[in-house]
Amino acid sequence: MKSSLSVYLSSAISLITIALLATSHVASAGNDLPKIEIEKIDEGIYLHTSYKEFTGFGLVASNGLVVVDNKNAYIVDTPSSEIDTKDLVKWFTSRNFSVKGSVSTHFHEDSTAGVKWLNSESIPTYASTLTNRLLKKAGREQTSKTFSETTHWLVKDLIEVYYPGPGHSEDNVVVWMPKQQVLFGGCFVKSKSLGNLGDAVLEHWPNSADKLIAKYGQAKTVVPGHGKIGQASLLKKTKDLAHNKLHNH
Repeated sequence: MKSSLSVYLSSAISLITIALLATSHVASAGNDLPKIEIEKIDEGIYLHTSYKEFTGFGLVASNGLVVVDNKNAYIVDTPSSEIDTKDLVKWFTSRNFSVKGSVSTHFHEDSTAGVKWLNSESIPTYASTLTNRLLKKAGREQTSKTFSETTHWLVKDLIEVYYPGPGHSEDNVVVWMPKQQVLFGGCFVKSKSLGNLGDAVLEHWPNSADKLIAKYGQAKTVVPGHGKIGQASLLKKTKDLAHNKLHNH
């Protein structure tokens, strides 16, 4: 009798332990996002990829760049969370770079989530006046500095910001690194599908893409806001996706 009771209790404890371990594993898997990834993709240019759960889209990987000039570093689109922005800055400062500023290509979180923290650290943050207007409307932190020109040099001859017109959003800009012939298309440029259309301006997107092709069709490397790095053919791909969506809408 005692032997049977011992076996029963031992089995019950084992089952409870397994259940608790399984619950713990599920909880940690649900709460732990992949860490930010940083990879050198060209001389003086690093790709950063951060992860966040977005309603309706699940876990989304978002791309941004860091452009370095000697020991100065400039962030192109913040990571999609404050903690990843801190880790990104820490990664560069631990390698003796000085982060001199950031530029956000549009007002969505995958471009601006780190702006508040960067502002608190007195790191200059840049965006267009239109992007800041939309950030204010959304009740979110605005950048400390703005620009209103269609073409704006964040750093002369190193980082150029260009507004091709509405597309993914009313305010989307792209960033060009002429030295390396690298174009950061942000969420304006798509590699597979148009993705989030919540703030899209479909009727202007194909024409805006034409302007982008005319200006940067010679790009060696094109980095979209989401998805794999490609070549200038991504610009035509974007135009075709927008055109087809518009006419099948």
